[in-house]
Amino acid sequence: MLKWRLLLGVVFVAGLVGLCVADGMLAGTKWGPGVALCPLAVLVAWGAAEEVVKLCGAGGYKASRLVVVGGAVALVAASAKPWWGAAAVGVCPVVVAGLVVVLALGEAVLRYQPKGRSLERAAWGVFGVAYVGGLMCFVVQLRFLGPAIAQVDYGMAALISLIAVVKMGDTGAYTVGRLVGRHKMTPALSPGKTWEGAAGGLVFACLGAWVSLHFLAPGSEKTWGWLIYGVVVGIAGMLGDLAESMMKRDVGVKDSSPWMPGFGGILDLLDSILFAAPVAYLLWIAGVVGY
Repeated sequence: MLKWRLLLGVVFVAGLVGLCVADGMLAGTKWGPGVALCPLAVLVAWGAAEEVVKLCGAGGYKASRLVVVGGAVALVAASAKPWWGAAAVGVCPVVVAGLVVVLALGEAVLRYQPKGRSLERAAWGVFGVAYVGGLMCFVVQLRFLGPAIAQVDYGMAALISLIAVVKMGDTGAYTVGRLVGRHKMTPALSPGKTWEGAAGGLVFACLGAWVSLHFLAPGSEKTWGWLIYGVVVGIAGMLGDLAESMMKRDVGVKDSSPWMPGFGGILDLLDSILFAAPVAYLLWIAGVVGY
């Protein structure tokens, strides 16, 4: 299992780095930023939404695949600037979100049966779209943040810093927890997590914030903003991991999907990033870090 985890980890990192480099090279052309990364975001949203539907089914809940998968993919696609243009980016996701609610309730009405749990079906549909599509929109929008000043691509810096902080936090929490973890943080929800591991995760998250901002957005790391960014985004990432653990625990499964040995499913990789994305977006637009 460790061998698979290391192998897949190298493949994922190499692939993501390659796409980021390609996206950065194309950012100055007529295509603009996001042209290489937005299709990946759509594909990831598709896979994650499929896993949400399967999790619902495993717990005996009803969720419409049409609403969850179609709505999540449409919402992420609507937030992509290369396809809609800068003027429409703020409008399209709002329109799609409204249509998702209409679709979820409309589909429940058309499929209504007495005591058929129709309201539950609609509620799970809206939740699945909000969880995957709504939160993924913030990941996409991070790529389009800020101007390119003095050869600094702030959008790429924002996106990579989010991933660096969250994944460094995950690594630190796992490593420190295994080495010195003694006090359980949430024994009923995730028995392997400890307070010592959480503290180590925050230290690693802050390190990830400083390194990513130092190299990608020089000057951002010279203030206390990087420390606030590392702590707040790191905590949000941990809560995202626990939130997905709660979902899996509630339906009685270990992984959101078994297709990636050592990692689980797409949601298992994405959970902390999804939760941390709106927090990171807020800190960037508030000027805590970046331009």
